[in-house]
Amino acid sequence: MEKTSPFLCGVVEGFYGRPWSMDQRKVLFHWMQQWGLNTYLYGPKDDLKHRLLWREVYSPEEEAQLRTLIAEAHSRGLRFVYALSPGQDIVFSSSCDLTLLKRKLRQVSDLGCQAFAILFDDIDHSLCQADSEAFSSFAHAQVTVTNEIYRFLGEPPVFLFCPTEYCGSLCSPSVSKSPYLQTVGEDLLPNITVIWTGSKVISRKLSVDCLAELESVLQRPPLIWDNLHANDYDSRRLFLGPFKGREPQLRSHLRGLLLNPNCEFEANYIPLHTLGSWYRSGEEERKDEDCEYCPDRSLSAALHDWMEELNQPLQAGRQSTRADQRSSALSSHCKTPERSDGPSSFRGTSAVAKLPVFPLNSSSPPSSPTNVKGEREGRDGEMKRSILPSQPLGSRLVGPSGGNRGQKAHDQGLCGGKGLLSESQVRLLVGLHYLPHEHGPSAQKLLQDLTWLKSNCQAISANSKKAPQKVDEWRGRASGFLSLCDEIAQLHYSVVGGANRAVLYDLYPYVWDLRNMALVAKAFVYWLDGRVLSDSSTLGSWRNCFHWCGKTTGADLLGVESEPWVFKGGVSGEVQMLLPVGSNSELFSHPPPLFPTSRLYNIRPYHGKDKMELYRMVRQLHLRTQGGQESNFAHPDVVGDRCLGPCLAMCPEYSFILEDELGVCGCVLGIFDVRSFAKRCQASWIPAMRDKYPPKGGTTHPNTQDLIQLMEEDQGEYPDSLLYHFPSQLRLDALPELVDISISRTLLIALLTALKANGSQGVFCEVQPTDRQRLEFLTKLGFLEILRGEARSREGVVLGRLL
Repeated sequence: MEKTSPFLCGVVEGFYGRPWSMDQRKVLFHWMQQWGLNTYLYGPKDDLKHRLLWREVYSPEEEAQLRTLIAEAHSRGLRFVYALSPGQDIVFSSSCDLTLLKRKLRQVSDLGCQAFAILFDDIDHSLCQADSEAFSSFAHAQVTVTNEIYRFLGEPPVFLFCPTEYCGSLCSPSVSKSPYLQTVGEDLLPNITVIWTGSKVISRKLSVDCLAELESVLQRPPLIWDNLHANDYDSRRLFLGPFKGREPQLRSHLRGLLLNPNCEFEANYIPLHTLGSWYRSGEEERKDEDCEYCPDRSLSAALHDWMEELNQPLQAGRQSTRADQRSSALSSHCKTPERSDGPSSFRGTSAVAKLPVFPLNSSSPPSSPTNVKGEREGRDGEMKRSILPSQPLGSRLVGPSGGNRGQKAHDQGLCGGKGLLSESQVRLLVGLHYLPHEHGPSAQKLLQDLTWLKSNCQAISANSKKAPQKVDEWRGRASGFLSLCDEIAQLHYSVVGGANRAVLYDLYPYVWDLRNMALVAKAFVYWLDGRVLSDSSTLGSWRNCFHWCGKTTGADLLGVESEPWVFKGGVSGEVQMLLPVGSNSELFSHPPPLFPTSRLYNIRPYHGKDKMELYRMVRQLHLRTQGGQESNFAHPDVVGDRCLGPCLAMCPEYSFILEDELGVCGCVLGIFDVRSFAKRCQASWIPAMRDKYPPKGGTTHPNTQDLIQLMEEDQGEYPDSLLYHFPSQLRLDALPELVDISISRTLLIALLTALKANGSQGVFCEVQPTDRQRLEFLTKLGFLEILRGEARSREGVVLGRLL
């Protein structure tokens, strides 16, 4: 390769995830031109189930689109590289297959493309019978076809070849001794550039020594296909951190570097901005040896520039609702991008999806969701709170409580304005979605604090005798953790309520997932204070489970250099694994809601002062489901006493509250040991109810007497075969106004976490067979039908799951 050849630095697009729209690509080309990047490699998504792209020529409509894309790249001064992946089914010795490949590339060449790439990555190493007879090796077959295509295209100045052994971990037996790479180095024409990803598919660092070794084998400097920010291998991970771990001095050992970015377009501003800084620093070093690339400094510069982008009123797919003065040259009249192959489009929040609303009792029909007239966008629901270290966490209430929800909604009002993301929130967003091998500061703090609180929970256990100083230390550290969880909730609120819908469209699944994990973790830390059994208990085995924490990721704790996809879920996954039920992935793996809401939610343990509001809520649900009137009840507590009273009175430590800006909107109640609970009910609760609602003198309404009779029937026995495996029981109630279905799931996970932490091995819930909504909801969370027709309600279905 001639030393005067330009260094190729740019972006790879088109291989994974949903394709970017033409409008998005125009924005991408604008970014690249602005930041000094010079190369764009385009690989059309090849779905083998529908179409083998390398075998078929483009239709006239597809030709026009590709011609426009090539021309747009050239107008920006970018080198457009067209890539194909024929290795999946090509017969290397077939003249017919070679003719088809030439025909396709000639068509692209006629559209104005002057640079190409042939990719043989991620394919089977074996050769068919005909190829085994024609070629001495797998590498020989690939090199022969690549050389012929290169000559056929007139030996273009940029022609890339991706080998099947494209990183150190795939080489057999090693980079220096690989027969495959030796064949490539010796037989591939010298002006063809070889693609390489580093020591791994996703390399933490690229070293000069390793590249020098590779260069000697390939007999040419490689081009790095950098997967540092690629996130197609994990649906819960996003990488917003800076370009890092690649010193600019590597340039003298490289033909170029192309970044394979996040699948989500809007997630790539910082990665590409900092890549441009890295590239320019290499240019400047030739003139000024003191100039060095600093990832942190480049991140700060990118964050500063991204703030303006984030608060632009852009629609999904980069449709601008008003002329963008800075990018007016891109396109001022854009069509709505096609989204049929992407995530669900986010519609107006005035619509309401069907929700898992749990009625008053198992014999009641499910409630119908009510229409929500609009979304509250005000920022009056700030949830940051202070806490005194000596004050028990469970004694403070975060969020509003009590009062009438309708009156609060009237007082709060609706706000149609869009909020702005602050720079501190964007730093939090980046820190929580940093890099595949490294967490940002906020993520590190979240994991380290949760790990410490979990490991030291014996200081505040139910019968702890620890010194007050240790208790104060635990509660003080818990305060910081809870504040960080509140900041994550506020981040979710701001992204959903922000002006930039393009950012919402791409980033929402990730901020939603982390918001839900923060809600569960926050509720768990609240619950730990005085409710977890002591370490002397034989039921506390969850504390000994393997967990991730530390400065980077779980791979480092194992002492091995693993690929990032070995540890799935990113920060959300690591927080999940720190919970007692973290290994139950079906509880956490669900898509985000169709209708995002910026409503602020909080989940926390029950306090005695919540009783009145909970009673009011279940009474309201009962009236809705039964169509009753207020006059039907002589006493306002009857419904609450039947549905919630026993649990709140005798096992309040397994009750959790869901609240939003308007107050309590849901609850989940658990019974740790159903056998013991039933005995206690018969001994104390039922007599107390008979005293509270005496039938003497006919003063009690007949409906009240019916419900009292049902209270007594509720204390019937479940089969021993059920309770042996599923000793715990749950009940979930929520108002039908809940727009985000995931909140019901998150609330339920909070209870399962508490039950598991104190040693329960299984939980069940009784459901009516006609209640399809609840049956579907629980089934998606891993509950299975255990009994039918053998429960307390003879028509009921018992669903259970092990913990």
